[in-house]
Amino acid sequence: MNLRSNKTARRLQRFSAYVVLSILSLAFALPFFWMVSSSLKHTEQIFVFPPQWIPRPVVWQNYRDAVSFIPFLRNFLNTMIVCIGTVVGNLFSASLVAYSFSILRWRWRNSLFALVLATMLLPPQVTMIPVFIIFRKLHMIDTFFPLIIPAFFGSPFFIFLLRQFFIGIPHELPESARIDGCNEFQIYYRIILPLSVPALAAVVLFSFLWSWTDFLYPLIYLHTQSKFTLSLAIQQFQSTHTVEWGMLMAASTLLTLPVITLFFFAQKTFVQGIITTGLKG
Repeated sequence: MNLRSNKTARRLQRFSAYVVLSILSLAFALPFFWMVSSSLKHTEQIFVFPPQWIPRPVVWQNYRDAVSFIPFLRNFLNTMIVCIGTVVGNLFSASLVAYSFSILRWRWRNSLFALVLATMLLPPQVTMIPVFIIFRKLHMIDTFFPLIIPAFFGSPFFIFLLRQFFIGIPHELPESARIDGCNEFQIYYRIILPLSVPALAAVVLFSFLWSWTDFLYPLIYLHTQSKFTLSLAIQQFQSTHTVEWGMLMAASTLLTLPVITLFFFAQKTFVQGIITTGLKG
């Protein structure tokens, strides 16, 4: 009798958890659904009350106008250049530094790691002006370099994320590789990185997401319209023209789709990387 009651209690607990999670997921998804719905409507239909979730009629013209009204493909290519450069920089720098903090044994390692973590407490506004002055002295303003180069100097968050994952890799593996004659770079490239795909996938997704949606730094460093990223081009369109909300929602939907697509393709690996990272000290 107790066994049956325990099974019933577990089923009720699981059912209630699914109900709560479903309600929360619906609440988070509603803004996206409304954006997609609005992208298929005329402007006057968007503001009717009560709201109409299903467009009647469906206005596909908004997407054609959004792509043609601004140089969408040019801005899309600019954004991809910045995102790919940032992802490569974060993967390269953060994984190397995390390897040093987790696999190598050297003096002051923990103290220096604590100092790296302490830099996460600095708000970006503190370093924004000095970094801008540096890039201006290097004549890199109005180029993509100020948006990409900082990624090659290591992000404290990604260093922490990868270090926590690397710590969980058995130390016998790199020790055996050293006995077999491998140098540190070979251990890093042939052993540590292949075993760290989930954590690296988390770095890729976070880095791509932050770079794809970044508005502030492109606004600071990019001045020529042909070099604008998508987020900057959409804001420029909104501020200089009478707002066509259907067209704006269509452009915003197109801006969001690559991130959602990337997450769904890498969802399993990404979740695994988050779960297995940060649980070890």
